[in-house]
Amino acid sequence: MTADSLTRPDPADDPATFRCSVAARERDDPLFASAPPARRWLLVEHPGPWGFQALGGAGFSPAVVEAIDAFCGAHEARFQLIRRTAARGAPTEAGGRFAVVDSRIGHESVRWGRVDSPEALPAALADLEASTEPSDEPVYLVCAHGRHDACCAVRGRPVAAVLASGFADRTWETTHTGGDRFAANVVLLPHGLVLGRVPATDAVGVAERYAAGEVDPRLVRGRAGLAPAVQGAQHHARLALDEHSVDALAPLAVTNDEADPAVTTVRLAGPDGPLDVTVRERWIPSATPLTCSAGRTASMRTYELVALGGTRP
Repeated sequence: MTADSLTRPDPADDPATFRCSVAARERDDPLFASAPPARRWLLVEHPGPWGFQALGGAGFSPAVVEAIDAFCGAHEARFQLIRRTAARGAPTEAGGRFAVVDSRIGHESVRWGRVDSPEALPAALADLEASTEPSDEPVYLVCAHGRHDACCAVRGRPVAAVLASGFADRTWETTHTGGDRFAANVVLLPHGLVLGRVPATDAVGVAERYAAGEVDPRLVRGRAGLAPAVQGAQHHARLALDEHSVDALAPLAVTNDEADPAVTTVRLAGPDGPLDVTVRERWIPSATPLTCSAGRTASMRTYELVALGGTRP
């Protein structure tokens, strides 16, 4: 990836082709409160090609698919295929490395293992202590799942290439992470922080900040595993407090308004003590599809700030 390649016209901006990421930018879609519900992650190395659905299109036997489904269901885990970028050099192997990542607050961890073939995955998942080893290295996942959505490939692959040039062992292209219209999407593990609209020119800086325990609130879609209302409350608190720490603003309690089901108050661990943030769920209709392949319009969810620390905006 050269500096010149970063300044060339982006194929996703071709006016002759509908691209959901372009439409989302034009609408200025709010990206926060859109991280997936995963509390853990199961990452399995696979060279591709990847089908529309990660697990169903991986070519695994029914026994392997069943074992992965059972593991993810039991552990509230999200399954992701991963592969090295072309810049990494080393080929990706089907059934090679795999990782189990815990993103729960206070339990953040990464464990890596290796199997000779996908058929060995069920046994490995049944005994993680024996089949995996803990790692202190963070993991950077960049959605580059072009068969799921063209924007993920067009915007994601350049970001993955730049990240791999600086952090080869930590960077992986991955399958659908959700929020195609926010491409390029980057997941920072083990914390499960999901970022959107990450420019290739900022990718290295994003990784460096994460290694230092910080994140840019403007790029944060949310922390995976937390309820959308909690993600929304954290977003508004981060902006109001100019809070960049990865571990800041952990949720302490969630209270739903009995009179208005759309209103939720989230108590967060603020820098000076508990902080109450009240948000209201709102659905915004879109005049264009939310993904490249949707074929129809839909509505998007967001969370408006009602009050922060007892003060209304």
